Amino acid sequence: MVVQCELDENKYPKGIKISDQDLSEVYIEDIVELDLAYAITIHKAQGSEFEIVIIPVLTQHFKMLFRNLIYTGLTRAKKFAFFVGTRKALAMAVKNQDTSQRQTALKELIVSSVG
Repeated sequence: MVVQCELDENKYPKGIKISDQDLSEVYIEDIVELDLAYAITIHKAQGSEFEIVIIPVLTQHFKMLFRNLIYTGLTRAKKFAFFVGTRKALAMAVKNQDTSQRQTALKELIVSSVG
């Protein structure tokens, strides 16, 4: 899959084009604008910021569609955040609040250090 970001005359993203074909054109004057990039999980991105964030939001990954993950992914972007997927999946994520209990031993550690 290829994600292309078209920029306007001020070098701001104008749109994103996604295709399953190879990128066919790269302009020489734009090569200096390319940066090394990595795909990381939202969990690993916590505490970090990035200029541009692309967040896939697909119903195929419905077990990961939670409001807190959307918020965390969105707030990692300094300038631009793009959601790639369906409106249905984004709506599912926004409506779905993660209510699972966290599995930590914090209470036991506090009690053992005090007592």
